[in-house]
Amino acid sequence: MSHSRSGSTDSESRPVAIVTGGGTGIGAACCEALFREGFRVGVHYRRSEAQAKEVLSRIEGGFLLKADLAVVDDVEAMVKSIKEMTGRVDVLVNNAGVSVNNDINSMKIEEFDLQRSMLRGTWYLTKRILRLFMLRTGSGRIINISSVVGHTGNKWQIPYTMEKAALDAFTKSLTKELQGRNILVNSVAPGFIDTAMTTDLSDDVRQGISENIPLGRMGRPEEVADVVTFLACRGAYITGSVIHVNGGLYGG
Repeated sequence: MSHSRSGSTDSESRPVAIVTGGGTGIGAACCEALFREGFRVGVHYRRSEAQAKEVLSRIEGGFLLKADLAVVDDVEAMVKSIKEMTGRVDVLVNNAGVSVNNDINSMKIEEFDLQRSMLRGTWYLTKRILRLFMLRTGSGRIINISSVVGHTGNKWQIPYTMEKAALDAFTKSLTKELQGRNILVNSVAPGFIDTAMTTDLSDDVRQGISENIPLGRMGRPEEVADVVTFLACRGAYITGSVIHVNGGLYGG
């Protein structure tokens, strides 16, 4: 677990947002959007160091956080670094994830457990951020990035769809636990977004997906980030909700 800094302009007075999986795709878009809203942003990554540094170069006063969220010691070191660098967390965006793709008969226990470990990591990081920061200040926003497939299902992605459905259940349950604490918890459930996860698909598959979307195209990471920043900065009477960003593919 390591970290580094970039920039120093009025850093201590700015609210702090932590974005897991902030080096690529939706996470990177969230980092940049939150920076534009005035946040000092912690860009978490596990392996995509070069991409995370590139994001950091575009957000003044941000900082890097390297951790494998499936490893408890890494999470503990990460929150310790956050406490030393900022002393506060105002917004936590739980975006990091992996996608294990295989049919149920071919999938190995180890593959399933990799997906499960990401869910545990999200739970544990949120637990520590709450205890060390948000519950002490009596305020905060937690935004979980789930997925449309957690509601519709998707073949060859059973562990992934289970994880994403669980994130939405986590949102609803945590909202009830935090009743009266002034900490808002919501999910943003993207549909098919034009990221590295979807660019690997063949042109025929991508075309078939787009044809089933009422808006006729995949979404952009920035369009998901717009909703995340709304929940982070405004949306003061929204909690326990799952907000779908999918071009009309699924209505919730």
